[in-house]
Amino acid sequence: MNKILNWGIIGTSFISDVMADAIIQEGQTCLYAVAGRSVEPLAEFAKKYHIDHVYQDYDALINNSNVDIIYIALPNHLHHEFIIKAANAGKAILCEKSLSIDMKKTEQALTAVADNKVFFVEGLMYLSHPFINTIRQHIHHNVIGNIRSIHAQYCAPIAEFVNPQSKGALFNLGCYPVSLIQLLLQESFGNHIFNDFHVSATGVRGTDGNICESSAQFRFVNLDTQQPIIAQVYTAETYGLHASFTILGETGRIELLSNPWLPEGNHNTLRVTQYEQEGKNLDVTADGNGFLYQVRQVRDALEQGHTSLQRPSATPSDSHQVMKMLTAWYDSHS
Repeated sequence: MNKILNWGIIGTSFISDVMADAIIQEGQTCLYAVAGRSVEPLAEFAKKYHIDHVYQDYDALINNSNVDIIYIALPNHLHHEFIIKAANAGKAILCEKSLSIDMKKTEQALTAVADNKVFFVEGLMYLSHPFINTIRQHIHHNVIGNIRSIHAQYCAPIAEFVNPQSKGALFNLGCYPVSLIQLLLQESFGNHIFNDFHVSATGVRGTDGNICESSAQFRFVNLDTQQPIIAQVYTAETYGLHASFTILGETGRIELLSNPWLPEGNHNTLRVTQYEQEGKNLDVTADGNGFLYQVRQVRDALEQGHTSLQRPSATPSDSHQVMKMLTAWYDSHS
C-alpha cells in the first residue's frame, strides 16, 4: 500500500481527542474526516485538528471513498451498527471497547467483518504497548510458574460522562482487567482454558439501572493438571481512580505497580517476586502511550495487507472471547 492512509473519526467525545493526538504524533497517516451529531463540539474538533471534511451524517463519512480507516468512538450500544456499516463499505475498522453490549450484536458485527474480509481491531489500546508485551513475556517464560490466581481492580469516576445505554461499569471499565486476564491465561494455557468457566458476581446498580459497581470471581480449570485457576475482578465507575493487577503463580508473583490500562512513555513498572524472596522492580520505557502504539500497529498491519493485529493486541476471536466473559459476568448478577 503506497498511499497515505486517511482516518475518519465517528464521534467527538474526549476519547476522540486522545486518538486524534496519537494519529498526529504517529505522523505517517492523515486525520482526514470527522463526523458528529452535535454541531458545536463537531466544529470545535474540526477546527482544533484542521480537518476539512466534516459531517453530521455518520453514513456520509463511512461512504466517502477517500476514507481508509474508520475509528468508531460512539457509545457501546452503537458499536455493532457502525462496525457493520463500515465493513459493508469495505473500510478498515478500529472500534472503541467494548465491542458491543451483548453476544448477539457482537456476533453480527464480527460476521460482517469476516464476510467482507476487512481489517478490524477493538480499541483495547493498552495491549499494543510494550509494557503489556513485557508482562506477557514473563508469563511465556514461566518466571512465576503456572498461574494459580489473578486479582484485578479498576475504578474510575466516569459514570456522569458515559451513555446510560452503554450498560455500565462492566462494559466501560471491566473490559480492561478482563481482557488482560484473557491474554495472560491464553498465553499460559491456550484457548481451551476458556471452553468451560464459571463466574459468580455481586454488584450495585446506579440511578440509571446499570451496574455501577461489581465484584466477580471467575473459575477456570487447567486441563493438564485439573487445578482450578481463580480470577477475582472488581470494578466501579462512581469513584476512583484506582488500578491494580497481581498474578500469583506456583513459584512467585507479578504485581503491576503502575496502571496497566493507561501505559505511558515511562513510569510503567512491574515487580517480580519469588516467594519468600525480595522482589525486583522492572521499569519499561516506550515512545509514548498505548494510543500511539495502536495507531502505529494499525498502519503497519494495513500496509502489509493484514486483516487484524497480532498478539498481544486483540484479534477478532479474542474480542469475541472477552465479550463472552463480560456478558457472563453481567448475566451472573441477580
